[in-house]
Amino acid sequence: MKKADIEPFFATLEAANPTPETELEYSTPFELLAAVLLSAQATDVGVNKATRKLFPVANTPQAIVDLGVEGLEEYIKTIGLYRSKAKHLVEAARMLVEHHGGEVPKTRAELEALPGVGRKTANVVLNVAFGEPTMAVDTHIFRVSNRTGLAPGKTPLEVELKLEKRVPEKYRLHAHHWLILHGRYTCIARKPQCWQCAVSPYCDYKPKTPAP
Repeated sequence: MKKADIEPFFATLEAANPTPETELEYSTPFELLAAVLLSAQATDVGVNKATRKLFPVANTPQAIVDLGVEGLEEYIKTIGLYRSKAKHLVEAARMLVEHHGGEVPKTRAELEALPGVGRKTANVVLNVAFGEPTMAVDTHIFRVSNRTGLAPGKTPLEVELKLEKRVPEKYRLHAHHWLILHGRYTCIARKPQCWQCAVSPYCDYKPKTPAP
């Protein structure tokens, strides 16, 4: 994607959705951290169904620790990889209680030190809970960044670092949400819906998918 096309590309996404938000349901930084940890290789819809039952019962690190792995599994067993996620979440909650006074830390290093929390999860928490202009590269962002030519790369980290360089500063806070939602609903994996895509004029993808 030409540098001159990046500004109108994001301006168009912003005009359509000025304040994009995560589709995960949460009300505190810890609920967000838990939901993002549970969302790996799962849909936001599936995670929300589980956390609607879980959070009224346990939505703090101490409450998750008290629930224990087996207790937590009962609430999240509809989510893929639920056994390992239950272990990670209980262990992460224990670390938050013991080392952070039950609060979610605000640095990438401290977040990534928590079990089950990788770079992408840390980036989501930093962005959504604490307003940092981070780029959490998931499968949607990886696909959109490569397909459009916005930030081509062979690994999520390569794409993330390229996005940090290429996305104009004023769009950085919301950029990862615009790209996720664009990949989820328009620039979909099997057949991008180019005929109804508002940013198609700025995108390098050839050939554009014709209207059905």
